[in-house]
Amino acid sequence: MRIYPGHGRKMIRGDSKPFWFLNGRCHADFIMRRNPRKLSWTQLYRRLHKKGTLEEVAKRRTRKVVKVQRAVEGADLAAIKAKRNQKPEVRQAAREAAMREVKAAKKSSSSKGGKGRSRVNPDMKGSGQKKGTGKQNKRY
Repeated sequence: MRIYPGHGRKMIRGDSKPFWFLNGRCHADFIMRRNPRKLSWTQLYRRLHKKGTLEEVAKRRTRKVVKVQRAVEGADLAAIKAKRNQKPEVRQAAREAAMREVKAAKKSSSSKGGKGRSRVNPDMKGSGQKKGTGKQNKRY
């Protein structure tokens, strides 16, 4: 409710919180700690008990979220849809074929290298920093 200029009353509580009242009646009820939900002449009571509402406000329908499939980097939308529509048996067979291919490639690479090879990359040898060359050991 609006309090027009020249009307109403302002009260400031001990903790410096201000309250504005429409009239002395509201002020007195506040001081007596009356619940505005139980006073039949207050707006709060009328709203709570659905008084004075002429027409029912129709509930707004919420929009349904529509999922959209987007292309991922490295695979276009057509490829993704084709893969999704594949039968599980076909997909399983393709996976097994790919695994066989990888295993065969591993086997051939391990037979080429031999047993006595070291794990250190020969290109990286000698590139490691020597001890004692950091800033803390330099003298200026």
